[in-house]
Amino acid sequence: MKAFGFGKPWESSYGYSQAVQVGDTLYVSGQLSHDRHGDFVGAGDFELQVRTTLENLDLVLREFGAERHQIVETAVLVRNLRENFDATARLHAECFNEHRPASTVMGVSDLALPDQLVEIGAVVRFDAKP
Repeated sequence: MKAFGFGKPWESSYGYSQAVQVGDTLYVSGQLSHDRHGDFVGAGDFELQVRTTLENLDLVLREFGAERHQIVETAVLVRNLRENFDATARLHAECFNEHRPASTVMGVSDLALPDQLVEIGAVVRFDAKP
């Protein structure tokens, strides 16, 4: 088993890894919109939060030598889902192009940080072919 963390304080205080690889499967924890210093990015800007969250997902994938086409499932948690659903769908489709992983989108009343509007987790299979 291989685990990875960004080295941010919330990882140890909550007790989790950003991702854990078990065999040919990588489980990626819900990513959120923060910069390399751990500062939140995009308060009030849903699209910026989604784009930054996906960039953080890419950072985790790169750490394991994985690519987006190997993502087989996403879990997308969205505050104010009715208001943000169209943007969520557009940005998810843009991210994956013709590759279409299984996905669950859930409206939630709150997330970990006060200004956080989205969180995205994923399951990756290293044996997945484009």
